[in-house]
Amino acid sequence: QVQLVESGGGLVQPGGSLRLSCAARVAFGINLSMYTMAWYRQAPGKQRELVASITSGGTKNYIDSLKGRFTISRDSAKKTVYLQMNSLNLEDTAVYYCKVERTGYWGQGTQVTVSV
Repeated sequence: QVQLVESGGGLVQPGGSLRLSCAARVAFGINLSMYTMAWYRQAPGKQRELVASITSGGTKNYIDSLKGRFTISRDSAKKTVYLQMNSLNLEDTAVYYCKVERTGYWGQGTQVTVSV
């Protein structure tokens, strides 16, 4: 079993930054470092969308609209994935979720609200 716990969300003004963390609690025998980890987000009234992913080898992918503003990283020793978000704008308001790709393991989500 895998439990994912996101943190770091909150209220920020446009142009501000936040760093999200996703800490994994993993049952014995599961090597989470072998999996691609990802961040998704779901804005009010919209479908959940993939924001960024990072493979076991460290290859990073982002949706085009976020390149240059968001950075995904992972610390395998700490079983934690991060999402650094800079230059936030109103359209970034959403609940952000982390996920172990190719599995059904999702975190509970953390709210990010960008508002003046």
